Amino acid sequence: MPQRAVYTGSFDPVTLGHLNVIERSSRLVDQLIVGVGRNIDKASMFTAEERVALIERTISHLDNVEVRMFTGLAVQFVRESDARVIIRGVRSLTDMEAEFTMTLANRKLDPEVETVFLMADDEFSHVSSSLIKQITPLAGDKELARFVPAEIIDDLRKKFS
Repeated sequence: MPQRAVYTGSFDPVTLGHLNVIERSSRLVDQLIVGVGRNIDKASMFTAEERVALIERTISHLDNVEVRMFTGLAVQFVRESDARVIIRGVRSLTDMEAEFTMTLANRKLDPEVETVFLMADDEFSHVSSSLIKQITPLAGDKELARFVPAEIIDDLRKKFS
């Protein structure tokens, strides 16, 4: 039976840290589904459709990765995707605390869905979508390319123009 996992997030915008987790996860499973969700606590810079397109552009080299939008609970999306594994990327102890709480809630909602944590590579442990939003108006393209895939820099610039 092929192993399928789901990596969820808002990806607003997708960062090199996200891409690192996607690439590493794609090597662990037969199929990886990247679930682009809507975080009701955050005002999005890109629409969900735009975020899907940005991710698809950056993962075109990965044959076993698919990107889908979802609404609602991530654990429900995992089940709707015929998966039993949710992958979460963590950068810091602060991330781990929030992820731990979410994992316990997900277990209550669906005890058959397992959560796998991938630590961010050290070069990406400080990169967040919030940081990208702060530095984009100030940084040059060369500096931005240290944080986000080069394929999306023009899209970021358009949002800030």
